[in-house]
Amino acid sequence: MGRNMEWAGRADHLGGLPRKTVIMAVGTFAKAVAILLNSTSVHNADTLLRLVRSRPPGVPLITVSNHMSTLDDPVMWGFKGFPTCDANLQRWVLAAEDICFKNTVFSYFFRLGKCIPITRGGGIYQEHMSEALDLLSTGEWLHTFPEGKVYQEDEPIRRLKWGTASLISRAPVTPIVLPIIHHGFEKATSFPVME
Repeated sequence: MGRNMEWAGRADHLGGLPRKTVIMAVGTFAKAVAILLNSTSVHNADTLLRLVRSRPPGVPLITVSNHMSTLDDPVMWGFKGFPTCDANLQRWVLAAEDICFKNTVFSYFFRLGKCIPITRGGGIYQEHMSEALDLLSTGEWLHTFPEGKVYQEDEPIRRLKWGTASLISRAPVTPIVLPIIHHGFEKATSFPVME
């Protein structure tokens, strides 16, 4: 079975009910944090919403963003009007194996939440990068944090890892790439503050 549990990430696992349950619960948490507990403003949200809901069939979407907090994903998707609780419209995301996949329970939960384990420092040809490419080949949405770790300093974007660029160049269908910059997550210790 292993900690990577690729089978749990499949849409048909147990009829899709576990995935829908996890996405709904995490999406509700994200909405509560982003809308009820914090003040959030989003610029050009219509571009993201249009690409998530109605890009051409078979065309993959890659979103990339800075990484300010361990709660960036999922809370950054909790803004008003975003279909955070819809499992079919949710992103796949590259997630640090040493944090999100450290035991069987975490592995199962994060796989249901459409996370792909990535070994930091494992290179661009590691096993799960192929899984990400397979998803892109079917027109899925993939989110990445190309900085490769959380940075809370208020600085311009840092050195980017090569993984995202390799996915873009190796994808069998040229993906739409949408950069996202967010800030405010570094201002709180328990809940992020989005601006």
